Amino acid sequence: MKKFSKLEIDTLIELLDFSKIEGALVPVIAQDYKTGEVLMLAFANEEAVRQTLETGIACYYSRSRKKLWKKGEESGHVQEVQHLFVDCYKDTLLLKVKQNVAACHTGYYSCFHREYEGGALKIRGEKIFNPDEVYTA
Repeated sequence: MKKFSKLEIDTLIELLDFSKIEGALVPVIAQDYKTGEVLMLAFANEEAVRQTLETGIACYYSRSRKKLWKKGEESGHVQEVQHLFVDCYKDTLLLKVKQNVAACHTGYYSCFHREYEGGALKIRGEKIFNPDEVYTA
């Protein structure tokens, strides 16, 4: 799990451009660090980026709930950050992560488990867990 020093965190926060998305957010792509499979896309504000870098566990900002959201806080399916990349515009992050269990709340390893083919969405992959057994709110 990758953790960063206070100086590294402050420097990255200064480099990032949070101005392009309303609410001062940057998109964050989570990718399996071994296979390269894209797991999910989320958003992060400055505090979510700080928490991610301090703890080594992916933290995002939920636009629907309007609050910080540590990936796996309910399910235990955390994302351990292995590498962090910044795009050429300095407004998007790519986290290469070790995904524990699954990234998708619907039970699939990746949120991108549906392929558009022949005018329809086709499920690709198998469910890893039953969401009804994990999310009992």
